[in-house]
Amino acid sequence: MIEIDARTLSADEMDAAVLRVSQEARLAGGSGERVAARFRDTTESLAFILAARRLGATLLPIHPALPDEGARRLAERAGCHRLFLDTTEGEPVEGAAPPVPGEGELLQMSSGTTGEPKCIARRWSAVEREIESYVAAFPEPDTMTPVVACPITHSYGLICGVFAGLRRGRAPVVVDPTNPRYLLRRLAEIERPLLYTSPAMLHTLARLLPEGERIHAAMTSGTLLPGPWFAAIRARVEHLFQQYGCSEAGCIAVNPDLRQTDAIGRPLPHHVVRAGASAEEPAEIVVEGEAGTVRTADLGYLDPDGMLVFLSRMDDTINVSGLNVYPREVEDVVMAMPGVTDAVAFARPDAFAGERVTLLFSAEAPVPPRDLQEWCRRWLAGHQVPGEAVQVAVLPRQANGKISRREVAERYSNGETTEARP
Repeated sequence: MIEIDARTLSADEMDAAVLRVSQEARLAGGSGERVAARFRDTTESLAFILAARRLGATLLPIHPALPDEGARRLAERAGCHRLFLDTTEGEPVEGAAPPVPGEGELLQMSSGTTGEPKCIARRWSAVEREIESYVAAFPEPDTMTPVVACPITHSYGLICGVFAGLRRGRAPVVVDPTNPRYLLRRLAEIERPLLYTSPAMLHTLARLLPEGERIHAAMTSGTLLPGPWFAAIRARVEHLFQQYGCSEAGCIAVNPDLRQTDAIGRPLPHHVVRAGASAEEPAEIVVEGEAGTVRTADLGYLDPDGMLVFLSRMDDTINVSGLNVYPREVEDVVMAMPGVTDAVAFARPDAFAGERVTLLFSAEAPVPPRDLQEWCRRWLAGHQVPGEAVQVAVLPRQANGKISRREVAERYSNGETTEARP
């Protein structure tokens, strides 16, 4: 059983929808054909995904908000042969290489926060092993109802929210992620809900939640919570979890009791994870598993208890006169300043130090530069204090809370950053 947008579907009804889609779309496992599907109707979208999974067909699920032309461009980039747009009558996609028969795959586009998005292919058998490992190593949600308030076209909501929930014998509830007040009402109606959503939505819910009320359980993933966000969310969520993963390897680690935002989890048993030995000796997080060797380009370490701790993206680290500055440390200090609402730190070239810390931030009212400098010097070492700081109206965060420091730095260097008006 599953609930989608307040409509409950029995197992028989879902099976019938899956069978209908399989036949109408002429899906076939093992053929090597790549298909892409964008359905604005969530029930139809999930039926299509379940049909591809059951048959072993290779599928690229596309976010429902993407327009037709954008979906066509994405399907072409992923090498798909057919595209389904709100109907089970597929249209051909030009330019695809001939199909190569083999095991079916789930196709996902990387986030693109560090460059052009690329198509990642994962065998359905690898997805099944991920689900088994996730459910076995993370038993805390066994009696909880997964509430999926994030796109089911992405592996976070689809695999960890829907598929893992079904494997546990729970009935997932898929909710429109765009209406936080409605989401709060649904959470209040569900017994022991476990919310899968974005860090940004969790922060919004924590601010909207009536005084004295708490969310039973929530998962955060995709980007580290800024310090002030974490404090607000931790106070309003009884059981707060965090998971860490990447497109190539799926979910890598889960933290079943999040008490510090950079503790991203204990590695799942189907992976072998290598990282640094301590905060003083960090190294790239490298994962060995179904996908071979995956170099994450994330800097971190494993603590003595086996907890994986994240420090920074390797290309985000700022080198000031040979000393590493991790942007998140600067951002957390700035966001703790009264009135500051958001911040992003990044590197800029410096003739003397090699690089210097540069900061963009937003606030409820104008912040004098001297006040910001004095605040930072109270909490940061000299090489960590921003050499440049610009107040803007809003920072370009994605819907999931992520921000591309590379893009922010490029726009700043090109003079495309607009200062907030007093």
